[in-house]
Amino acid sequence: MWTPPKKLVWTDVVDWPIEGRAFVKRVAPYDRLPDRAKGVVGEDVWGLSRHSAGMLVRFATNSAALHVRYRLSSATLGMVHMPPTGVSGADLYGHDGKRWRWIDVTQPSKQDVAKRFFANQPSDKKREFQVYLPLYNGVDKFEIGTLDDAELMPLPARGSKRQPIVCYGTSIMHGACASRPGMAWTSIVGRMLDREVMNFGFSGNGRMELEVGQYLAELDASVYVVDCLPNMTPDQVAKRTQPLVRQLREARKNTPILLIEDRSFTNAWFHKARQTGHVQRRKALRDAFYALRKDGVKRLHYLEGDKLLGTDNEGATDGSHPNDLGMMRQAEAVTAALRPLLR
Repeated sequence: MWTPPKKLVWTDVVDWPIEGRAFVKRVAPYDRLPDRAKGVVGEDVWGLSRHSAGMLVRFATNSAALHVRYRLSSATLGMVHMPPTGVSGADLYGHDGKRWRWIDVTQPSKQDVAKRFFANQPSDKKREFQVYLPLYNGVDKFEIGTLDDAELMPLPARGSKRQPIVCYGTSIMHGACASRPGMAWTSIVGRMLDREVMNFGFSGNGRMELEVGQYLAELDASVYVVDCLPNMTPDQVAKRTQPLVRQLREARKNTPILLIEDRSFTNAWFHKARQTGHVQRRKALRDAFYALRKDGVKRLHYLEGDKLLGTDNEGATDGSHPNDLGMMRQAEAVTAALRPLLR
C-alpha cells in the first residue's frame, strides 16, 4: 500500500532559550548586546555585535528527518581566509549519550539558506541536538523543520543551572578563522566543559573598553575571560587592564577573572617586530596583573599566550587567526585554565 510522504513542520526558535544570547531587550533577535548599547559602544563594536557568534539552539526530537532554514542579515557570506561555512553556516552536533559529536553544516551560497541535515534516521526515541549559529553574520530568522508526526522540544540553556562563562576579546574569539561555527575556540570550550559560553569577541575591536565592560558586568558569570591583547598596543594594555578588571570586580565581588596573553603569530619566529610586540604587550599585561594582585584584587588569574596555538607554527591561517587546529589547541589551553576556577 502506498504511503504518502510526511510533511515538514517548521518551528521558529526565536522565543526559545538560545544559548549565548545574553540580553532580553535587543534591536534584533540574535544580537549580542542590548538595544541600549547602541550609541554607547563604538559604531564598529555595535555593528559586530549584530553577529550571532557563540549562539546555539539546543533541542530534542524524535524526527526521522531534520531540516533547517534561515535568513542571513548580510549578503557577505565568506571572507578570503574564512569559508562561508564558518562565516555564515549553521553547524549541527548530536549527543551520542556520552559527548557532543559533529553531524553536518550548511554551505551558504545566498542569504536565504535551507538544508536537510538528515533523513531516514531511527525515530524510536528523542535525540538531543545543538546547532551553532553563524560566527560572522547576523540572523534575521531561524527555523527548524521536523516531520509532522514528530515531537520537538527546546532544551534549556546550560547557563540556567550554572552561570555562563563570559568571554571578551578579538576576532580570534569572534571565530576567525574556524571552518565551522562549532570549531570556534569558545564553542569547543563549551563542549569540553559542558557549559554555556557567551562570546563577546569583536573583530579588530576587542580593546578592553569600559563602554563594553559595563554590559559584561551586568551578567552573572561563572568566570570572566579577557583575551584582548591582539587588538591592543602595549600602551593601551598598560592603561586599560586595571580599569576593566576593577569595573568587573566592583560589580561581581567573587567572580574569577582570567586574563589571557596574546597568542603568538605563527610566523613571529621570522618577523622579529611581531615577536617584539608580543614581548611588550605581555609585559604590560603582567605588570597590570601583579599590580592588581598587590592591591588586593582577589580571584584574578593569568594564562600565558606563547603556546596557545602550539609550537609547530601550523596553527593559523594567516599567521594571526587560528585555523581549526589552532582553535582546538587554544580551547584545550583555556579549558585547562578554567577547570579549577569553575564553581
